[in-house]
Amino acid sequence: MKVTFPHMGHLWLVLKAALTGIGLEVVVPPPCTRRTLELGVRHAPESACLPLKVNLGNFLEAQELGADTIIMAGGVGPCRIGYYSQVQGEILRDLGCAYEMIVFEPPDVHFSEVWDKIKYLNRRPWQEGVHGVIMAWLKACAVDALEQEVQRLRPREASSGMADAVFRRALQELDAAGSRREINRVVKEKKEELAALPRRPDVRVLRVGIVGEIYTVLEPLVNLDIEKRLGALGVEVVRGLFLSRWINDNLFKGLLPLPGHHPEKTAPPFLNHFVGGHGWESVGDTVTFARRGCDGVIQLAPLTCMPEIVAHSVMPAVQQATGIPVMTIYLDEQTGEAGLQTRLEAFVDMLRRQKGVKAG
Repeated sequence: MKVTFPHMGHLWLVLKAALTGIGLEVVVPPPCTRRTLELGVRHAPESACLPLKVNLGNFLEAQELGADTIIMAGGVGPCRIGYYSQVQGEILRDLGCAYEMIVFEPPDVHFSEVWDKIKYLNRRPWQEGVHGVIMAWLKACAVDALEQEVQRLRPREASSGMADAVFRRALQELDAAGSRREINRVVKEKKEELAALPRRPDVRVLRVGIVGEIYTVLEPLVNLDIEKRLGALGVEVVRGLFLSRWINDNLFKGLLPLPGHHPEKTAPPFLNHFVGGHGWESVGDTVTFARRGCDGVIQLAPLTCMPEIVAHSVMPAVQQATGIPVMTIYLDEQTGEAGLQTRLEAFVDMLRRQKGVKAG
């Protein structure tokens, strides 16, 4: 059994640690590129949302490397992720791809199935498997901690790209780390490297929150590296969605005591209940960012994403009540870099003018 999985930002590092920890041979798909997207677009329904297309491209590229088993998450509610495995499975069979597909549904709905699939996959004594899962969790938390430092430094660094270079080295070292001590060492050393980077003096930095559907928020290919683009425009990006939060909510039922945002507390009265995907979080995080003094919010979503369309529909009320500007960007395979850059520049210019008026 050679297992693979879809990319979603830096999730590969976490899944690789967990799956190798239970004794599986892992085939990490090549990093998402334009070829990945083109493969998915070529074989997926045109109306399918963007994550399905990119994930399909991941699977096709992973098969070229010898993968024969797919592990992926399922879903419930209005979000169409619950249909991904069925649609992708049919497409792969039509293409002659001999894949076994193992889908982990949310544990609050099918916990016994999750447990059965873990037992089916496990190839090692349980003590070793538990150690692998713990290492995966620690790596997720380490990636998130370092990524937040990079987000803070991008608009302030003297030379563009220095913080990202440190972060890339950190990912390589975290991938190789096999113990809690090694992970802590990498985090400590890389934070020190980031703190030592030269910075621009007297730079005026805006703070913009990014909310939306998790795949478009975390995967740089589909959002066209929006965080780096904003950093180059002098914007510090803040997010509520990180790998550790997603893992905690979807695999551990929110049992781990993570600091973070609570949409069930902040989204009402604008949105009073779960609407699928991360629509509730988008509204709640927008309110949180407004309360924390952010200058604006950008909502990201795949084109036709129903949960984010619901969230988008109540954003005007959130803006009116909190005063925070919100720009919504829908993404698909037709999204162009020039158009996105123009919208970002215009939004940032508007925020700077507004902040100047407020400061005056």
